[in-house]
Amino acid sequence: MTSGAGRIIRGDPCIAEGAAWLAKREPHFARALDAVGPLPLRLRAGGFDALVGAICAQQVSVASANAIHGRLTAAGLTTPAAVLAVTPDNLRALGLSRPKAGYVQALAAAGIDYDVLAHMPTDQVVATLTAVPGIGVWTAEIYAMLSLGHADVFAPGDLALQECARMLFDLDERPTDKALRAMAADWSPWRAVAARLLWAYYTHVKSREGIR
Repeated sequence: MTSGAGRIIRGDPCIAEGAAWLAKREPHFARALDAVGPLPLRLRAGGFDALVGAICAQQVSVASANAIHGRLTAAGLTTPAAVLAVTPDNLRALGLSRPKAGYVQALAAAGIDYDVLAHMPTDQVVATLTAVPGIGVWTAEIYAMLSLGHADVFAPGDLALQECARMLFDLDERPTDKALRAMAADWSPWRAVAARLLWAYYTHVKSREGIR
């Protein structure tokens, strides 16, 4: 399916189509796909609360992030209006650091129309989100990929994707953000499926090696 944002991934048939295209274009992807089988959809909810969750997850463990986000949810702080009705100290009492409390309130005050955001091209999504303090390019690209379903977006700043690319393409070292972005240009218009394939291949290799 296409929109102003380009091709949108809606279900498993889209993933399968993209995977077949990548396997035909790049032998390394064909080999990886043979090893991992069908790729997961990996779509998740979007909107304000999803980005709050992303802020919670910065520089802490998954368990800690989930616990903090859970406390915010239990307190009903899942909408911009609710967040703006409390003080930063209220947010800190639920586990957010001082900077993160500021980021969450800045996001609440940003006035983002998430319905409109869902129909924007990826570059506009990234520009809109990164204008908010505390939201970087990686978070914005992952949001476009997994919450909005953009088919042709990649997140080369993702350390796991960098390591996956190193393994699959037999590189001497992990590629930089800039180098991996350049590599991914050849995987357009299915860069988001390429990311899913790299993540799946990483899991496959580490499982085979007995590393959890």
